[in-house]
Amino acid sequence: MLTPFDDYPIHQAPVPLAHSFAGHPDHYDRFWFNGYTEDYYFAVALGTYPGRGVIDAAFSVVRDGEQRSVFASGRMPLDPTQTRIGPISIEIVEPLRTCRIVVDAPEHGLGADLTFRARTAAFEEPRQTLHRGRNLIMDVTRMTQWGTWGGALEVTGRRQWLDGEVYGTKDRSWGIRPVGGPVPAAPPTTTPQLFFLWAPLHFPEECLHFLVFEDAAGRPWSHTAAALPPLGPDDPAYGPGSEAEHFDRGEHAVRWAPGLRRSDGATITLHGRAAGPEVVELEPLMTFRMRGAGYTHPTRGHGVWHDELSVHGEAHPCAELDSLDPSSIHIQQVMRCTWGDRRGLGVLEQLAIGPHAPSGFKNILDGAPG
Repeated sequence: MLTPFDDYPIHQAPVPLAHSFAGHPDHYDRFWFNGYTEDYYFAVALGTYPGRGVIDAAFSVVRDGEQRSVFASGRMPLDPTQTRIGPISIEIVEPLRTCRIVVDAPEHGLGADLTFRARTAAFEEPRQTLHRGRNLIMDVTRMTQWGTWGGALEVTGRRQWLDGEVYGTKDRSWGIRPVGGPVPAAPPTTTPQLFFLWAPLHFPEECLHFLVFEDAAGRPWSHTAAALPPLGPDDPAYGPGSEAEHFDRGEHAVRWAPGLRRSDGATITLHGRAAGPEVVELEPLMTFRMRGAGYTHPTRGHGVWHDELSVHGEAHPCAELDSLDPSSIHIQQVMRCTWGDRRGLGVLEQLAIGPHAPSGFKNILDGAPG
């Protein structure tokens, strides 16, 4: 099946671009953005799932102790440039430089017309591949880019103007992850386990990237720690001259809130660039539940078919979401960051399912020791 993009010399497989070459039902392609200050946080996500024939998107805001979200889902269009569903759209104004987000959902108390401008070059994370027994669970390429936001954000009729200096992150990823309904299969014989931390942090002089996946014993199976300089108007956003500076290794120490799987703060220690270790302290300011963008949501999960067009909104007091409910443990926390004498702002994403010995987690969803 041909689409307009087949007119470009961009094919990597002997099939039209509308077809997923691997044919895996869990193939996906997703945009993710966040933006934040010390007072509020917002996120927007949009994904396509060719094996499911679905496109979906979500926009969610934390402000004044409430998390408010709108979700949209429908039939995936043939043209991959049609990155819009219902009241949510993403426009690539200039690749790897500028994107525009528009949300028009006044009936759910949300609206936005926001422009993201890259602050760094694009950073390709290590490929993330995970097997559970004989089954491939995840095989993903992900690109991270730091940036700033300008424009208008509206929540329950109250408009907030962003001055073009509000920090945020862009995340583009594609590959295979569990989406839609599970494929019929024999039940697993072991407790599900995933431990993931991601910290894209902004500082005035440079940006910091820290990522780790660990097994139940705390052994990393994917890890990176790198610094990226601010992007000048004539600097390349990709390719030669855009490379990050990698640390030899990075270590983390999360201070888990007793009885929960949410941090009360964390320390990242970096090795290999200076004469001694460099320490970054993270102080939490607010918590965003990733369910607001479809992750672990009980009904609006990624790649789920609802109708030709389905739009849904919800709002929750943040305090009610501070629990071990499976839909609330995948989080991003806005963090005030201290790196030596430098001060910054960023997020620490956390997802801990199942046992993780260094954290004291023993079962699928037990809380941290008190």
